[in-house]
Amino acid sequence: MRRQFLTSTTALVLLLGAGNAYAGMDEAKAFLDKEIGPLSTLSRADQEAEMQWFIDAAKPFAGMDIKVVSETIATHQYESQVLAPAFTAITGIKITHDVIQEGDVVEKIQTQMQTGQNLYDGWVNDSDLIGTHWRYQQVRNLTDWMAGDGKDVTNPNLDLKDFIGTSFTTAPDKKLYQLPDQQFANLYWFRYDWFNDEKNKADFKAKYGYDLGVPVNWSAYEDIAEFFTGREIDGKKVYGHMDYGKKDPSLGWRFTDAWLSMAGNGDKGLPNGLPVDEWGIKVDENSRPVGSCTARGGDTNGPAAVYSIQKYLDWLKAYAPAEAQGMTFSESGPVPAQGAVAQQIFWYTAFTASMVDAGAKAVLNDDGTPKWRMAPSPHGVYWKDGMKLGYQDVGSWTLMKSTPTDRAKAAWLYAQFVTSKTVDVKKSHVGLTFIRESTIHDKSFTERAPKLGGLIEFYRSPARVQWSPTGTNVPDYPKLAQLWWQAIGDASSGAKTAQEAMDSLCGEQEKVMTRIEKSGVQGDIGPKMAEEHDLAYWNADAVKKGNLAPQLKIENEKEKPITINYDELVKSWQK
Repeated sequence: MRRQFLTSTTALVLLLGAGNAYAGMDEAKAFLDKEIGPLSTLSRADQEAEMQWFIDAAKPFAGMDIKVVSETIATHQYESQVLAPAFTAITGIKITHDVIQEGDVVEKIQTQMQTGQNLYDGWVNDSDLIGTHWRYQQVRNLTDWMAGDGKDVTNPNLDLKDFIGTSFTTAPDKKLYQLPDQQFANLYWFRYDWFNDEKNKADFKAKYGYDLGVPVNWSAYEDIAEFFTGREIDGKKVYGHMDYGKKDPSLGWRFTDAWLSMAGNGDKGLPNGLPVDEWGIKVDENSRPVGSCTARGGDTNGPAAVYSIQKYLDWLKAYAPAEAQGMTFSESGPVPAQGAVAQQIFWYTAFTASMVDAGAKAVLNDDGTPKWRMAPSPHGVYWKDGMKLGYQDVGSWTLMKSTPTDRAKAAWLYAQFVTSKTVDVKKSHVGLTFIRESTIHDKSFTERAPKLGGLIEFYRSPARVQWSPTGTNVPDYPKLAQLWWQAIGDASSGAKTAQEAMDSLCGEQEKVMTRIEKSGVQGDIGPKMAEEHDLAYWNADAVKKGNLAPQLKIENEKEKPITINYDELVKSWQK
């Protein structure tokens, strides 16, 4: 598919190359013919009508050079290489869409916030920064923008209700601050063929006394990891688990991307626990952060968090390939496709595109269907029904107030073009990062679903709402997120115990929040640190108010293991 995609891309760029001087409907029709075809939820007439709206709305900005930026994933590469040149040809607005590493995006947006210098006119910026953007008020809230300055450049066919991620980009003031551009979740991944092998099933049942299946809890995941590690399948030794452990910025995402919530850290609540979220940060009734450590009612170093780190360390050492300890996120990502891993508890669906292409032959059947499936992640012993169960990345269009209004308008047009109903189905087939309900239910994905290993079934299921990004409790994502990889890196390397690492992390987070409080820069929605008491005090206070966090330590953290048959799980969703 990728080779075919590149060929059509080259043809499209050649076809539209001269379009800058003659932007208009001819260029739009050429784009629809060559690139979109039948892959849209809109009829051809409605596609052309939407393109005509973009052509007309863009006329005041024709000839402008606009720069936007996003992180490096397949979806954004498609936007940069295909959709940006098409938009330029159709509208006459010259778009440069830079694709850089995620950490660099965060660093650059932080620089623009601090200096006011307009580095980019539009940003695909993770919704993890929603708390930051709301408190610092340096981005345009889109609710007011679409009703005010941006009204004349807001697509009447945008259909915000069709976006599945706007609850993640809406602040406590009920305003929308970012527009989702791509979404992917971290799910459980497993070898469906190995789990359905009769000998594997019989051997597992004989050893553990229950059926091999999708693990519902960490206890079952641990048994399955032990069972497969060292087992010989098709003539080679396999592993029961895969992860990564190098002290590197990517280790931070591994944990801020909701690992603690999977264990049961924080409170009940969707999309994020309240008053304590999955980072362990507690807020008061006015959404002001009051602490991160259990001493202030937070949960970053509570029993659930420490348990989550300890399990990560134990499983990495006992059940993953030895080299995983020294790998980063990007180095570990391709390993399951090599065919020697039975399951992975924490697998980003952004890898789906590479897991179904020709380079993943080891995990594909001859007809192109996968030997693997993805399913909801298992939860830890502290997890309670009503909590979030995992992370969903939502890269979202963000307009800074420091960007001049005319440039912001032009960038907003491009943002709406790449998320429009005209192009979204095709874009989603390339990147498999869904943002629209209508796209998820498009017949083309019903047809393709058998080759995507459960991705479509998951996104069409009611379970989807339990996966969400970092929420609004985090007052300064760039400053706080960088603390995680350093603290957990110390645990991963053995320099600190899990408890020591989380004690250090919550303390460092509170130092940042205390500095923000003293500066007054976030006004009456910034941190207001609470008094210190012991864990028992704050647990009793939480229980009295009908909350959970911080929970007390559970003496027996090895609960009764539970598994579920994958095919029965999918049937239950469809009902």
